[in-house]
Formats: sequence, structure tokens, C-alpha cells
Amino acid sequence: MVAMSAATAPAPPDRRRLLRRGGRLAGITIGWNVLEGVVAIAAGAAAASVALVGFGVDSFVETASAVVVFWRLRAELAGGADAGRAEAIERRSARVAGLLLIALAAYIAIDAARRLAGYGSEARESLPGMALTALSLVVMPILGRAKLRVASALGSRTLRADAFETIACAWLSATTLAGLALNALLGWWWADPVAALVLVPLILREGIEGVRGESDDDDREPALDAGPGPGPAS
Repeated sequence: MVAMSAATAPAPPDRRRLLRRGGRLAGITIGWNVLEGVVAIAAGAAAASVALVGFGVDSFVETASAVVVFWRLRAELAGGADAGRAEAIERRSARVAGLLLIALAAYIAIDAARRLAGYGSEARESLPGMALTALSLVVMPILGRAKLRVASALGSRTLRADAFETIACAWLSATTLAGLALNALLGWWWADPVAALVLVPLILREGIEGVRGESDDDDREPALDAGPGPGPAS
């Protein structure tokens, strides 16, 4: 009998449990990001908010990462994971997502600068946008910490990178919410394009890392206590 290769051998019970948990977390991420993207873009268009539209588009781009993670975990769980093919698809997906993020950063920078210069509509109050970004500010750190724990147990660099993208989404939520709140409470219309410009380096960094196929996430500890929400449980 020919021995089954390590790439296609069934996962042991404990690993199967972790793979199922990781798959569920990836599925939740996909569902949330799609909902978040639809609501953010619709609310942003209605309120002429470049920050909110950019936040929504970023949610769709991040969905691609979660889809790759979901596919890889489910493939291994089914005993049909091809490590080489999975890594090749992951790299291609990361490059495409990276290019989309770079294009998004350019769009946000140009549109925000144009609005600050007095061209285009001033951003209006968006209660749906504020509610969405406030909720995302709670959901994303919790989801990111859960994915980091599973990634550590599985030794999965892919899931770990996806977890840091989820945490980065929390920072985008905080920045977007700040701009929306200042506009709604104080009438500072310029706070929205300024908040959008603050998003640019965060999105651009993600994009460049995706295109290069590299990240420094594996070299640093997940200092989540420095981000939105409470630190990770010990």
C-alpha cells in the first residue's frame, strides 16, 4: 500500500477541531466584511463621505484574504490540501489584493485632497456609518484575537496574517468613526477627508506587503492591548 503524503493525510483529532474553529472564524469574517462593505459604501455615498466609502471598499478587499484562509483550512480538514498549490494561490491572491489596496489608497488621497481644496460635496452626518464603525470597533479586535489564538495553535502563518488584517480593520474603524463623529457633533466637514487621509498610510502599507508577499507580522508579538479594545486574554 502506498503511504499517504503529509499534504493529504487526515489531520489528527485535535488539529481537526482547530481547523474547524479557524474555518468558522474565517466564515464569520467573510460574512461580516461583506455586510460591512455594503452598508459602509451605501452610507458613505449617501453622506458624501470619502472616509466611509474607502472603509467599505477596504472591507471587500479584506474579504479576499478571509476566503483564501477559509479554503486552505477546509481543504486540509477534508484531507485534500496541496501545500504547494495552496501557497501559490495565496501569493497570487495577496498580490491582487495588494494592488487593489494601493489603488484604493490613491483614490482616497486624491478625493480627500480635492474635497479639502473645496471641490466636491462636503460630507454630511451619517448615523448608520457611525453605528457601523462603532460596532466594527468592538467586533474586529475580538475576532482578531480569536484568530490569533487558533493560528498559534495550528502554526498557521496564513491565519495569523489574516488575524492582523482584522486588527488593522479595527484601527480603520476608529479613524473613520472619529471623522464621522467630529462632523456630526461639531459640524467639522473637513474632519471626514482628514480622517480619510489618515487611512491612506495604513491601507498603503497593507497593499505594499501584499504585493511583495511579505509581512513583519511573524516577527512581532500580537500586542493587542495597544489597539482598540482590551488586551488578549492570557
